[in-house]
Parts: sequence; C-alpha cells; structure tokens
Amino acid sequence: MNSFHLVNIGFGNMVSAGRIISIISPESAPIKRIIQDARERGMLIDATYGRRTRAVIVADSDHIILSAIQPETIANRLAYWSDSEDEAGDEETTEELEEE
Repeated sequence: MNSFHLVNIGFGNMVSAGRIISIISPESAPIKRIIQDARERGMLIDATYGRRTRAVIVADSDHIILSAIQPETIANRLAYWSDSEDEAGDEETTEELEEE
C-alpha cells in the first residue's frame, strides 16, 4: 500500500515525507553554496518566515527547503511516521492472517 504522509517543518508548513532525501545543518560552506545555487535556479523554498535557517531539506525533486526548526526535530517527526507505518503494516498483516 502506497501512503502519503506530510511532515510538519514549522509554522504549519508540510513536506511530503516520501520525497525527503536528507535533512542537514546549514552552517557549512558547501551547504551554503547548495542553497545559493537553488535560489538562482528557482528551486529554493524558504519556509523560515524570516527566522534563522536551522535545517536544510533536500527533496528528490531537486528542491531545497529551508526550515527554522532543528534537523533533529524533523528527523524525529519522520521517525515517528516511519514507526507508525511499521505498526500499521503489522496490523494489516495480522488482519489478513485472521481472515484466512
């Protein structure tokens, strides 16, 4: 079953969990270059609402998304979703076995 899940990246903004490749800190020079390159190509999504960027999310669509919340917080939200998916999968398997 293919499910669609959104992860809150701050201020009510959501990103598709299945499209996230990485969540990284913005401090290093290479990441700053990636952000600038995305801005120039029109592929930057700034979801910080003018606050300091604390996480840079790289999507499989080549979009770069800026968030004002910590990378660990976003990762925890993704892990929670992943755990919920595993539990739902286990429940479906149990239900299927009970039907047989």
